[in-house]
Amino acid sequence: MFDLQGRVGLVTGGNGGIGLGFARGLARAGAAVMVAGRNAAKNAAAVAELQALGATAAAVEVDVTSAASIEAIVAATVARFGRLDVLVNNAGINIRNRPESYQEADWHKVLDTNLTSTYLAAKAAHPHLKAGGHGRVINNGSMLSIFGLPLHIAYAASKGGVVQLTKSLAVAWAPDGITVNAILPGWIDTELTRKARSDMPALNDNVMTRTPSGRWGTPGDFEGIAAFLGSDASAFITGVAIPVDGGFSVNG
Repeated sequence: MFDLQGRVGLVTGGNGGIGLGFARGLARAGAAVMVAGRNAAKNAAAVAELQALGATAAAVEVDVTSAASIEAIVAATVARFGRLDVLVNNAGINIRNRPESYQEADWHKVLDTNLTSTYLAAKAAHPHLKAGGHGRVINNGSMLSIFGLPLHIAYAASKGGVVQLTKSLAVAWAPDGITVNAILPGWIDTELTRKARSDMPALNDNVMTRTPSGRWGTPGDFEGIAAFLGSDASAFITGVAIPVDGGFSVNG
């Protein structure tokens, strides 16, 4: 049920962090993987890592704030591998500031990158996912779709939108044989959160105190959920948001 041999995945922001964890999970299950990212050098390194696992992999540069660029990476994936079965919408950014000081340009940049790109990529992928007969969309949400933090208003709004978009797409596309689910990462050790720890000195202790698993997550923690949600094992699961957070969100 977890075998992805013969299937193809496209991962936006797949050249590092959680995105590379998703890509490795799909690759280990047997899928060919297209990595889409802004940085060509990081793309190449990610492809080399996936190929070292024995996977078929390639990369393409993308600007996820551009509908034309998103359409181009979907087309490039189908041209390279002949099909598209799993879309992982992982690309995202965060700009932290107090609500009363937040700049409108920053608001739009975060919303366009995190939420609008998720919709545009799903829309572009839809005909190919439908044609394959077992399409899968995996959207990267956030635990900030559950609760708020004072410096993350645009990020939280965008990720709340991702969860609601996931539900609506799931209902709309179930008749097409496509499942659409979201994952909600907890505190994961990535470049993004290392900067957050630098900016907020108390963050590490707060995370460690509240996380029942007693550690920060790693990109490797997303390999299994990628294989599960991308495979036939999850065929009757759609429209849900699954926390991957070591219990942080349920430890009140």
